[in-house]
Amino acid sequence: MATAEALAKERPASPEEAAALLKALGEQDRTVRVRGGGTKLDWGGTGDVVAVELETGGLDAMVEHNVGDFTAILQAGVPLAKAQAAFQAEGQMFALDPPLAGDATIGGVVATADSGPLRHRYGGVRDLVVGITVALSDGTLAKAGGKVIKNVAGYDLGKLFAGSLGTLGLITQVAVRLHPYPDTTATVTGGTDDPDKLGAAARTLAALPLEADCLDAGWERGSGALLVRFGGTAAPHQAEGSVARLRDAGLEDVQVVADDDELWMRQRVHQRSTAVLKVSGRAGDVAAACRAAETAGGRLVGRAALGLFWIALDGEEIPERITAVRDALAPRACVLLDAPTVVRAAVDPWGATPDPGALAVMARGKERFDPARIFRPGAFVGGI
Repeated sequence: MATAEALAKERPASPEEAAALLKALGEQDRTVRVRGGGTKLDWGGTGDVVAVELETGGLDAMVEHNVGDFTAILQAGVPLAKAQAAFQAEGQMFALDPPLAGDATIGGVVATADSGPLRHRYGGVRDLVVGITVALSDGTLAKAGGKVIKNVAGYDLGKLFAGSLGTLGLITQVAVRLHPYPDTTATVTGGTDDPDKLGAAARTLAALPLEADCLDAGWERGSGALLVRFGGTAAPHQAEGSVARLRDAGLEDVQVVADDDELWMRQRVHQRSTAVLKVSGRAGDVAAACRAAETAGGRLVGRAALGLFWIALDGEEIPERITAVRDALAPRACVLLDAPTVVRAAVDPWGATPDPGALAVMARGKERFDPARIFRPGAFVGGI
C-alpha cells in the first residue's frame, strides 16, 4: 500500500459531496482508502496501491440525539469520545468501548467492528447500529434502517458494512441505539496460574445470571485472571455478592475493586500492541487461548463468555510466533490486526482462506457495492 505521503487527500464536507467525488474517482479508476481517526488504517490485507486518501473529518456533525428514544444519528467523522461526552451529559452512552477511543471515529469503529469489554452485555457494532447511509463508487447514496430501535425497513446494510474495513463503500452516517450510563461501577476479580481452572471458572460464571456489564479474561507471564464488572446503583452489592462465586469456581486472591476504571482501561489498551491476533472461537476456548498465548510469549485479553480473544506479541520472530498461535488454535480464525509492515509481508493477515462458497458470496458483495473496485481493492480476505 502507498505511504500516506504519496496519497492525494480529499475531505468532503457533506455526504452528497462525498458521493459525487467517489463517482468521479470511479470513472477515473482511482483507488481510495478511507481515513477516520487513523487508528486502524492497516487492518486487513495490504491490497493494491491506493491513489486517494478520503478523510472523514468534514463529516463531523452530531445530527440528532433523541434522548427520550435512546437513539442518535451521527456522521462518520464524529470522534467517538466527543459523542460519548455528549451522551453522558444526558445520562446515556453508546455501549461500545474499543481501545484508543480518543482518536477513533464513529465511522472507523463501525467499519472495523471494533469493540471492548462492554460487548459482553450490549453486543457489538452489528447489535447497536440501527440505520446507516453509505456512499458508493457509482455515486449512489444508499440508506438502510432508520432511527428507531425496532426497525425492519430495507436491507440490513449496517451489518454488512460492520467489519468491511472500508472495502465496500464510504460510511457517511449511522443511527445508533443508546443505553443508560452507569454512574456507579464495581468489579470483582480472581486469579489462577492454571489455564484449565481459568477456563472452567469462565464457563461457570458465564452460565450464571450475574447481570454483569463485562466478563473478561486476561493472561500474561504464567498467570491469569477473570474480571467481572457490574454497573448501576446496585453494582457494589452485586460485586460483593459474587465473591463467593469466584472462590467456588476455583479462583484465588478474589477481591472487589470499587475504583475500577484503570483496571478496564488496561483491558482495552491490551487489545493493541506491536502485533495482535484476534481469535474468534467459542466460550470454552479460554484455556486453549491462554496456552497458545503463553507458548508464543504473548499476552491475552478477551471476552470470556463470547470466545473472542486478542493475543498481543512483542519482541523478535513475530511471524513464526503468529504461525505457532494459529497452529495451536486451528481451526479457529486468527486474524492479524496490528502489525509492522515487515510482519504483514511475511504472513497472511487473514490466515486460513474461507471455503469457496463463502468466498464467492463475499466477492459478489464487493462487485455489487463497489462496481468500480476502487475501495482498497485486494485488501479483504481472499484478495477481494
